[in-house]
Amino acid sequence: MVFRNSIEGLEKVFKTDIEAPKVILVTGPPGSMKTSFCYTLMSRYLQQTGEFGLYTTLEETVQSHLKNMESLGVDLSLNMQISDFTDLREIDQVVGPEDQTDYLAFIEKMLSHFKKVHGDRFRIFTLDSLGALYSLMEDVSDMRKKMFYFFKVIRDFNLISLVVMERSIGGEAMLLGNEGFLVDGIVLLGMDRSRGKLVRYLQVEKMRACEHSMEKHAIEVKKGGLAVLGSIFESNGP
Repeated sequence: MVFRNSIEGLEKVFKTDIEAPKVILVTGPPGSMKTSFCYTLMSRYLQQTGEFGLYTTLEETVQSHLKNMESLGVDLSLNMQISDFTDLREIDQVVGPEDQTDYLAFIEKMLSHFKKVHGDRFRIFTLDSLGALYSLMEDVSDMRKKMFYFFKVIRDFNLISLVVMERSIGGEAMLLGNEGFLVDGIVLLGMDRSRGKLVRYLQVEKMRACEHSMEKHAIEVKKGGLAVLGSIFESNGP
């Protein structure tokens, strides 16, 4: 059980549970609560199951990330390891000189390490974000092939992986490697202004081997993280 029981109201969106291995793109514009969604989901899931999860943030430091999540009232699970760019750079010590800028290899080494330490207890992983990872990579040529291999590696570890990816308001995600075609699922966190006020929402655009709603469901920040409310309906009126 991952999604349906980990965030209040999410069973309204997912009719059946997500099973590993899965690579799920969590996308949306700035301010749509992508990081908060992934963190809340992971923390509550790990608290319920006692399993282990890894949250890798390339957007900010661990201290900054924890401070932001603390402001939401989300408790840190003792079973969650949070790493940042500094930890990623330390992997330099275990890769060859020719791989010094291969951050995909760095992440693979990190996943392999925690899989060896925690075994099958290591069940869930978040990468925040793919855009930040791309900005660190010197060579973005043939990105589809690289991402196909990277996502295959994640699946081989039998993980449910949440990959955060920025999307412009009203536009498509900046995908260098056709990630939308390569991942198993896409969860869009958006912002609706059609009724004169801002409403954040969650919508599942794609999810393999899972029965789910495709409607937009309003989300709100509550004590302890996020909650999913009822579906919102597009108005065609003035």
